[in-house]
Amino acid sequence: MRRAALALLLLTAPLAAQPTMPSSPYAYTQLPDPKQEAEAKALMETLRCLVCQGQSIADSNADMAGDMRALVRERIRAGEKPEAIRRWLIERYGEYVSYRPPVEPLTWPLWGAPVILLVLGLFLARGRFRRRRR
Repeated sequence: MRRAALALLLLTAPLAAQPTMPSSPYAYTQLPDPKQEAEAKALMETLRCLVCQGQSIADSNADMAGDMRALVRERIRAGEKPEAIRRWLIERYGEYVSYRPPVEPLTWPLWGAPVILLVLGLFLARGRFRRRRR
């Protein structure tokens, strides 16, 4: 009898550990104006979740991403432009929050590296194929 009670306790204990808090409903509330909602979604797709780091705030289930979605929708509803909201979030959280880094002297290597590597790869491949022909 004790074994059965212990087994039952061990099987039901994980159920008690499940989160009981529902996800924030305000994080998924859409704007009534379809144009504003489209602007908000487009902006949310270009902002990185600071908790997940690999997802945009539109895709993330993190509470912070929900707060950021609500903030974006609230500011869009107030008439703020998406670019102004992006700048505000970058000022608050840093450049890392944006999936679209700006083109400035500090980020030139980021933008130039793919082109340089492609040209270098073509140059090396050309030299290699020339040697094989001889």
